[in-house]
Amino acid sequence: MQYPNPSTNLWYTVHTRSRFENVVLDQLTKKSFQAFLPKMKKPSKRKDRRVILDVPIFPGYVFVKTPLKPNNHLAILKSTGVVRLLGNSAGPLPVPEESLESLRIMVSAGEEIFTGPTFTKGEMVVVTHGPFEGMTGVFHKDLGQGRVVVNMELLGQSAAVHIADTDIEKVVA
Repeated sequence: MQYPNPSTNLWYTVHTRSRFENVVLDQLTKKSFQAFLPKMKKPSKRKDRRVILDVPIFPGYVFVKTPLKPNNHLAILKSTGVVRLLGNSAGPLPVPEESLESLRIMVSAGEEIFTGPTFTKGEMVVVTHGPFEGMTGVFHKDLGQGRVVVNMELLGQSAAVHIADTDIEKVVA
């Protein structure tokens, strides 16, 4: 495996097991690696209330800065919850320092960060909350400010409904 210059301290992306981002961050920090898990505040619906959660901006990924010597690479891979370092056949690929710095600035600004699935016109979606919960439809367009239009088949006719973008999910075939 071809490594970048082993003495160069570079950022790499660690792919984690599902919902293991905090565990991996803790493991890497305990092993004296500089690690970064960018998080954002996200509203979440519970049966009886709404709560604000701190969730990773990139679920399943943590960033680590290290000179990637074989022993460091192995120590990262042996950390609980780590799947692999992102890369190609030549080995792990570094993330540009500027990208991580921009991400740090964005997170530290304390402003709301919007991420989420992007829907494509014509894509099948299912409604997960609200009066249309359980119904499937075809994504039509994004109205902005968290609202979307979904076309649904009702009694043999098509009807367009405006709903919150957080109330739909892509239909997984």
